[in-house]
Amino acid sequence: MNFEINYISQDCKARAGKINTAHGEILTPIFMPVGTVGSVKGVGADILTNDIKAQIILGNTYHLYLRPGTDIIRKAGGIQKFNSWNKPMLTDSGGFQVYSLGKIRKISEEGCLFRSHIDGSLHNFTPENVMDIQRLIGADIIMALDECTPYPCEYSYAKKSLDITSLWLKRCFERFSSTEPIYDYPQSLFPIVQGSVYTDLRKKACENVIQYNAEGYAIGGLSVGEPTEKMYEIADICTDILPKDRPRYLMGVGTPQNLLECIALGIDMFDCVMPTRNGRNAMLFTMEGTMNMRNKKWAEDFSSLDPNGTSKVDSLYTKAYLRHLFVSSELLALEIASIHNLAFYLELMRMAREHILQGDFLEWKNKMVVKLATRL
Repeated sequence: MNFEINYISQDCKARAGKINTAHGEILTPIFMPVGTVGSVKGVGADILTNDIKAQIILGNTYHLYLRPGTDIIRKAGGIQKFNSWNKPMLTDSGGFQVYSLGKIRKISEEGCLFRSHIDGSLHNFTPENVMDIQRLIGADIIMALDECTPYPCEYSYAKKSLDITSLWLKRCFERFSSTEPIYDYPQSLFPIVQGSVYTDLRKKACENVIQYNAEGYAIGGLSVGEPTEKMYEIADICTDILPKDRPRYLMGVGTPQNLLECIALGIDMFDCVMPTRNGRNAMLFTMEGTMNMRNKKWAEDFSSLDPNGTSKVDSLYTKAYLRHLFVSSELLALEIASIHNLAFYLELMRMAREHILQGDFLEWKNKMVVKLATRL
């Protein structure tokens, strides 16, 4: 993997760059649609490519390990051949999913012992087998196993958790370095910075991950309930320490406003289920603000869904029609809203990159975050 920086803002840390992978290039800043089980909910690969203009999508090790399993993915020739997505892909380590299992998982220095949410069967994730699983899945970018701490979190627990994550990281790199890709292209391993909301722990984590000279770095454990300003504070601290010549990935974030504020702090990559999850719940994001498509005000609004939208659904359907689909519980509503929201997120990233290159990102961002917060 290769990362080059095209331009850095003069009045903030925003930067425009380019990541080259075996499956194509990614222009940053970038948002990655979440394809948890190898598919973005309700959206096919052709629409992701040609309409939404996605450049990279995310899959999840935990879910893909359980279903369909690595044997099937390997027989298919890797995840991109299995899901017909012929572009870059990233897999999360599964640490967040194991964390979210709550009482049906046990974490120790050895790894994560957990029960499947599907059938209750017992499984074990270790740094070594998570590397092996991600080798078999075959994503271009893979993540180290980590523990995501909850919020709020006592300092003592956050410190102990970070010690375990650091130990796991060493073992991840040892396993990764001693194995070869399963398929005919290289993979890149990103460490994950943890440490909850504690500044000293985050700084310690950043200094620790740098020693591995990784091709990119992720910041995890945010957007888990902490105040938004605390998320920005931690992201700012991390980007000050992490290498300037490598991509920085903020995991699980967030709202359109969050993305723009974090781009200004030097973040390059994002993922979040918000555009599809909120879309399925009738919330549409637009450049003028958000729309609740169940609202009766749209019942007789026959104007296009979004005159500023870049997706085909924005001009093909009307607000009145989409509202009708939602109140009638039609599945088509979920598809239309998901496509619109993902296209909006990708267009927002394209615009952010354009304004970084033009040199007026900060001014544009400050105006946009106000508009994006508007309820239409």
